[in-house]
Amino acid sequence: MNVLVTGGAGYIGSIVVEQLIKAGDDVVVFDNLYQGHRAAVHPKAVFVQGDLADRAAIDATLAAHRPDAIMHFASYTLVGESMLHPFMYLGDNVTNGLNLLRSALEHGVKKFILSSTANLFDKPERMPIDENERIIPGSPYGESKNILERILFWLDRTQGMRYACLRYFNACGASEERGEHHDPETHIIPLVLQVALGQRADFAIFGDDYPTPDGTCVRDYIHVIDLAQAHILALRALDEGSRTYNLGNGRGFSVKEVIDMAREVTGHPIPTRVVARRPGDPAVLVASSEKIRRELGWEPKYPELRTILETAWAWHVSHPHGYPADA
Repeated sequence: MNVLVTGGAGYIGSIVVEQLIKAGDDVVVFDNLYQGHRAAVHPKAVFVQGDLADRAAIDATLAAHRPDAIMHFASYTLVGESMLHPFMYLGDNVTNGLNLLRSALEHGVKKFILSSTANLFDKPERMPIDENERIIPGSPYGESKNILERILFWLDRTQGMRYACLRYFNACGASEERGEHHDPETHIIPLVLQVALGQRADFAIFGDDYPTPDGTCVRDYIHVIDLAQAHILALRALDEGSRTYNLGNGRGFSVKEVIDMAREVTGHPIPTRVVARRPGDPAVLVASSEKIRRELGWEPKYPELRTILETAWAWHVSHPHGYPADA
């Protein structure tokens, strides 16, 4: 299959590209390199530097490469930033997604995978969170993904667009060649590993008085390669109809558990300090992935926290400054 991957130079997108190519697919990466890295793009993928705000660039790419399907990762993704700059998310994320969908339909592309988010579930009634949980987005970022999910719902019914919305929790870990490099970095595992590398003095724990066993927030961590495999399984299943899945390991680890395991894996002390809670942080967020396991046979190969941290640490040690800026 020939697959267009928007945001294929980013963390998750680049590893999905890697796994698609390993599976024998042809891949075109469309990325503006705002948060992506040219060096993260697999050498066997075709790279097009372009912006989803530019309909002409999207049309030209689809006309030139004629993909069979699209995987859409490109978006602004920072929850906190979305609270400060909502129009970047409620505006640009949605408008750019619409540009892509309009172009896709005009060029006859009717298979679409949306990278969605667990931020749809700000106040879950049940834990673990399954696909029937009520949707209450936790930020303009989460709302932008919700809007795109609803647009896809109607495009299926009116235009025959087959889609999969994949709502995942904390993506983490690395492949041998590709890992997590954001600027600024906001995710717990790379931040903790930067302390181990001597690049940060300590790690800030946002509150230790939550109603959890050790007082720190509990989250569901899913290895990025397992995520990639879920995307590929969902893509192969689109001929059987559209679908929505929550993706996680089905168990949670606290912030302190992540730090303690990072100390074991890296052999470094990793000093910490406790600071005030962040507004809006739920105590526990854990996904139920029973539906995709049952329907598509998806099974995480890297569910253990130690393995996740070992793969991330190996990549950060070999890429202490991330990807080269001039690549």
